[in-house]
Amino acid sequence: MRLTRIETFATRDIGFVRVTDETGAQGWGQVSTYQSDLTAAVLHRQIAPHVLGVEFEDADDLFDRAAEKEHKFPGSYIARAIAGVDTALWDLKGKQAGVPVATLLGGSPGPLRAYASSMKRDITPKDEAERFRRLRGEHGFDAFKFRIGAECGRGQDEWEGRTEEIIPTIAKTFASEDVSLLVDANSCYAPKAAIHYGHMLQDNGIVHYEEPCPYWELEQTAEVTAALEIDVTGGEQDCWLPTWKQMFELSAVNVAQPDVLYVGGIGRMLKVARLAQDHGLPVTPHAANLGLVTLFTMHVLRAIPNAGPYLEFSIEEADYYPWQYGLYRNEPYVVSGGQVTVTEAPGWGVEISDEWLAKSEYRVSEAAA
Repeated sequence: MRLTRIETFATRDIGFVRVTDETGAQGWGQVSTYQSDLTAAVLHRQIAPHVLGVEFEDADDLFDRAAEKEHKFPGSYIARAIAGVDTALWDLKGKQAGVPVATLLGGSPGPLRAYASSMKRDITPKDEAERFRRLRGEHGFDAFKFRIGAECGRGQDEWEGRTEEIIPTIAKTFASEDVSLLVDANSCYAPKAAIHYGHMLQDNGIVHYEEPCPYWELEQTAEVTAALEIDVTGGEQDCWLPTWKQMFELSAVNVAQPDVLYVGGIGRMLKVARLAQDHGLPVTPHAANLGLVTLFTMHVLRAIPNAGPYLEFSIEEADYYPWQYGLYRNEPYVVSGGQVTVTEAPGWGVEISDEWLAKSEYRVSEAAA
């Protein structure tokens, strides 16, 4: 196989990638959200020259070689750029084979339980509880995640007393129902405070405690995990495989949470999933918006043997994430009975809106003739 053209269509918030092979077959992928126009520039400058026009059979090896060529830049932007080409290549292969990517990965199309994931900290505990209650009625969600502390908050709350109030408020809202509750601390606490709030979470029946300590302080997170019975989770930010190995060797988390686009695409996601499996850990990926990351994650969860019990599904509307609307010709995300479905459509089963593409910043790299 040989790629002959890579096109990017980007804004600051999100960027799509279209690859074309020597037969003219095409596939759609996505670089990671946030500063996506910069990631697109990295893709054309530092990834495209190493993958265009190269004969390959093993895509993982192709992207590993590209990363090795850029060994002085082992961080996030390289991973986010590789993810764009990697995910587009999976779509191309799925369309050629006439099957969903989940099938190519060894899984199958079908339903997935979703948890309603709140991104908001500027919402009162009462309003968050009412929102969850409404979404349960409208879409049948039976799992919800809310935010505690402040993002990278150095021990501070979003406002005084919010965390102490929201934990029991949400717990009491669903006290008599079969509902799973999750929280995300987004790297807020030092170990002592993280353990304190962890006990509060346990006492209120919360089952998932995400990123309690600064994510780069693996030893701190390991200390919290050892002190609690609740699942301590993390890894969404990490794109460097040695970091994942260290995380698992330290028993820093009970649940691994790679992000398909932060970690560097499907190939790298599967490497992390296998490492997690070797350590007896489930994988509940990070997928915090309605760009293609959630669709990619759906296909992965339908295929890996150590998939966690649910898919993260953003519940934020256009007033919060305006950029995640109007992206597609066909809507890939329909929640019914608290579930979403990987369809039998080939590849990712989605096409990007022509209107959106027309408004984006376009760049193209092509193989030499």
